[in-house]
Amino acid sequence: MVQDLLITLGGVLLILLIPSFNRRLVMTALRSLDAHFLRSLLATLGVLIGVGSVVACMSILEGATNKIIQDLSQLGSNAIYVSPAVARVENRAVGASQTLVIEDMHALEREFPDEITAISAEAIGSATLKRFQKSATYTVVAASDRFFEIHAYKPQFGRVISKTDADDELALVVCLGSKVAEKLFGSGDPVGQTVKIRNASYRVIAVMEPRGNVGLMNGDETVYIPLKSGLKRFFNRRWLNWITIEIADPSKSDDLQKRIASVLRKRHNVRVGQEDDFKIFTQEEVLRNVNEATLIFKIVFYSIAGISLVVGAIGIMNIMLVSVTERTREIGVRMAVGARRFDILLQFLIEAMIISLLGGGFGLLLGVMFADLLDKVLQGMFATQITSGVVYTALATTTIVGVVSGIYPAWKASRMDPVEALRYE
Repeated sequence: MVQDLLITLGGVLLILLIPSFNRRLVMTALRSLDAHFLRSLLATLGVLIGVGSVVACMSILEGATNKIIQDLSQLGSNAIYVSPAVARVENRAVGASQTLVIEDMHALEREFPDEITAISAEAIGSATLKRFQKSATYTVVAASDRFFEIHAYKPQFGRVISKTDADDELALVVCLGSKVAEKLFGSGDPVGQTVKIRNASYRVIAVMEPRGNVGLMNGDETVYIPLKSGLKRFFNRRWLNWITIEIADPSKSDDLQKRIASVLRKRHNVRVGQEDDFKIFTQEEVLRNVNEATLIFKIVFYSIAGISLVVGAIGIMNIMLVSVTERTREIGVRMAVGARRFDILLQFLIEAMIISLLGGGFGLLLGVMFADLLDKVLQGMFATQITSGVVYTALATTTIVGVVSGIYPAWKASRMDPVEALRYE
């Protein structure tokens, strides 16, 4: 990243410095900026803040978007997800529908034996886990045995929940995510020992492999208990949060979704014209929604950063206009001794470019430092990313700001009448 910055800045400086007349103009521009150092510094700060904002926004969006897409890619293109829809009373949202039950999972399994290769039901909540003096709150998932097969989620030690466990309403066994096991047991072996979940003792049968996200959850900080005993003893309810369906042929996903919806509408007594009390979606639909949401965030973030850049550009233009007015006599003298209009225009344009490039370079460093700070503050929620695209965009934006903000003052200086300029006091 730093190498990209140096190469780009070096290329710009080479273009400016190689011709001998450009070298003289650069030195003249630097002397002029140094003569009004504080004013030049304030103009540079405006660009610095604007470019820093652009870099910070881009790094946050790049990191968050890539993290979400990476997590969603683990859902698999051959999976269909069913969840409760929002329940409404008099057109007011009152929580999730409570109509999705275990019997729905069994009905779908019977109805589509050839199209469905595996199906799992899950109920999701949270609770405090205790072991002696150690305790922490984690996500609790009551899952059927096929959950681990569908997500290819394997134990590091022990065994996962079996069909016998999942169907037993009295089974008090638990599989621990890797970070949960590390928090409660340290380097010890948890398998065969017990933990308390809501004052009930659960026997640990597995520590799951380090995985990160499993489905839409962080598997390393989640514990898994059998489905039926979880619903009865932990959640004290019948309804589910998810039904996960692994299908044999992803190309027939759209048709199968319609048929699944038909079966569930019939089971839930949803009449013609009424909205479904469940939602069916796939990985592609989630990714599409994420991309739409990302676009909205990009518009908002870049609008804020763009305002900062506009303010910086106005600051440079103001400084250059003041500089042109103050140096009117100097411009007249230079024209009188042979300077061309193009030389005058290029000199003031170079001054604006130097301010802009310095602000852009330090703004890029500021954005990188801010992104690094966010990584530490967010503690692994997602990693901000400074890609080469971010660097080039920041520098290109800086160059455009320099040219746009400096072109009018430079043009105004180059169009002065030498006679009138010499008379200026």
